[in-house]
Amino acid sequence: MNTPIPTSVLRDIVQNALEDLKAVNITMLDVHNLTSLADTMVIASGTSTRHVKSIADHVQEKARAEGIKPIGVEGEREAEWILVDFGDLIVHVMLPATRSFYDLERLWQPEEAR
Repeated sequence: MNTPIPTSVLRDIVQNALEDLKAVNITMLDVHNLTSLADTMVIASGTSTRHVKSIADHVQEKARAEGIKPIGVEGEREAEWILVDFGDLIVHVMLPATRSFYDLERLWQPEEAR
């Protein structure tokens, strides 16, 4: 059984992996007061479907190197929006047009900030 890793450590692993592959416009949202699904949502963009897929793969590789396996991964085939679920932290890697359309940053910000 895996020992739980602090969300802050996982955040650092994900941040570094995103920066390694030049993800664009990396945003970390603290959502623990908004949902029980996760504590942190990470949103980043890639410049093409190939870039989005590479970024998501790299995030998973770096996490696995630290003994952390994702609970699930969605969207790899189309690679317009790939979600990597680590439980307390969810990573969204998206094409800019997809990111703009769904506007997750606005959706997951606290009510008073809207």
